Order: sequence, then structure tokens, then C-alpha cells
Amino acid sequence: MASLIQNRIIPILGLIVLSLFAAGCSTSPAKKASEGFETVRPPFVSPPPPQQGSIFQAGFGMTLYEDIRARRVGDILTVVLSERTNASKQASTSTSKDTSIEMENPTLFGRQLRFDLPRPFNSSKQNATLETSVGGANSFDGEGDSAQSNSLTGNVTVTVAEVLPNGNLIIQGQKHLTINQGDEFIRFSGIVRPSDINPDNTVLSTKVANARIAYVGEGMVADANSQGWLGKFFNSKWWPF
Repeated sequence: MASLIQNRIIPILGLIVLSLFAAGCSTSPAKKASEGFETVRPPFVSPPPPQQGSIFQAGFGMTLYEDIRARRVGDILTVVLSERTNASKQASTSTSKDTSIEMENPTLFGRQLRFDLPRPFNSSKQNATLETSVGGANSFDGEGDSAQSNSLTGNVTVTVAEVLPNGNLIIQGQKHLTINQGDEFIRFSGIVRPSDINPDNTVLSTKVANARIAYVGEGMVADANSQGWLGKFFNSKWWPF
């Protein structure tokens, strides 16, 4: 009976492990992480056929008073990364409580009260008194300290993905660098107000609303810095010990 159960359980466990492994390999982490940061191209509009015999031709005009700042879908905008965060938290708790009760043996007519206890409670065969003493102590000390600091500087050029009805621009893009046997990705997306764009077509990352910044790596160096799937399982919340 035991061998029959073992022969049935082992193949089932093997199928479960293979299915989990296949599910983890079916989706590319790089492709999933790049969602929402793809380059957006402007819509292609065929120009109208030229009309000979006139000075102005529709679709071929140039604006003399237009600057280089991004304003349309597909326009390029450079984001100046200037992110710096510092956070610290400290907590300390200390409690203490002492309790002490003492009651002396009362005296009656100049003599202290004494009485005999039953034999099961008086093994020493001595007279007992009403003198009582109770004491207790309780203390607790707790302390916690947490600090975090992050810094990110540089430039990343993105494209305008959408123009909102109020004129704000939704931007998104990424920079891909290949160094030796590893890849580095800098991804950025957010909402920009046109008035915050500088005349040189740059905008500070601190002025971008709903900003999403991702700096990730792939390849041998990134794999060497990541924990294996079995180690992640032992450090996850699903490990019961």
C-alpha cells in the first residue's frame, strides 16, 4: 500500500515542479518589465498632393514662431534625472513596573499570633504566622532604527505617447545599454506639463507627475546578484518555518 501511494505521489510532484518551471520560463522578464515604456511613433498622415501654381501648399508649411519643445505625439523630450531621497525612522519604547506587598504578623495582647497548620502543609512542624510578602517586577525595552538613501542622476530621452485634453503630455521611453555580457535598462514614464519644459526641450524628473523610474540589469552580472528560486522559496512568506 505504501509503495502504491509513493508511486502515485512522486509523478504528481514531478509534474507540479515542471509546470511551475515552465510557467516561470514562458514569460520573458525583460519583455514584461518593458511594458509601458515602449517608444511611441507619431501617426503617419499622407500629405495632400501638391498644387502647382500657388505660393503656399498645404502640408508643406513651416512655422516661423514655433520652438523646439515637444508638444505632439511622437515628439522627443529629454528628461534630466535628478532624484535624491533620504528617509530615516527611529523608535524607542521602554516600560517598567514593580509591585511589592508586605504585611507583618499582627500582635494581640503583646504576643504575635501563631497557629499550627495541618500536617500536609507543615512538614517542618513549626508554628505559622500571618506574615505575608509578595513581590513582582516587569520590564520591557524595544528599539528600532531604519534609514534609506537613494540617488539617481543622468539623462534619458523619451517620446510623447499621448496628449491629454488639458494639454499635458504623457511621456515614456527607455535607454538600453549593452556592456560586455550584461544589459542595462533605464526606463522612464510620467506626465509632463508643457510649461515645465525648458526652452532646450528638457524637463527635470522632479517636475514629472506619476513618474515611474526603473533601472534594471540583465545578463551574467545580474544573474550572479540574484538569489536562486529555491532560496527565494525558503525566504518567502510561504515557508512555514
